[in-house]
Amino acid sequence: MYYRFDKEKASRRPGVTPLKEAIDQMLDRYKLRNRFDQSYVVAHWDKIMGSAIASRTQKVYIKDGTLFLQIESAPLRNELFRAKSKIIELINREMGSTLVQDVIFV
Repeated sequence: MYYRFDKEKASRRPGVTPLKEAIDQMLDRYKLRNRFDQSYVVAHWDKIMGSAIASRTQKVYIKDGTLFLQIESAPLRNELFRAKSKIIELINREMGSTLVQDVIFV
């Protein structure tokens, strides 16, 4: 016996919601979307900004639409301070919403 893929049997039944849509609905219903997006940015900081910046970042957190960064390198902190708008644009584009309005270096 061999398994044969049958496209008619594999199609979704009416009323069945894909897992991604169900999770999105749950996040929206319980108003967890903002907190989820904030934790996503913190967890994927190296992917968003690159490993060179992420390796020199000690703390990253978001509170009330403000991104707080603790950078150990003074020249890098100065360079990132000048590129605040670019950082905000990168994060908001990655998230698909206006999650961050300001960046503060601690």
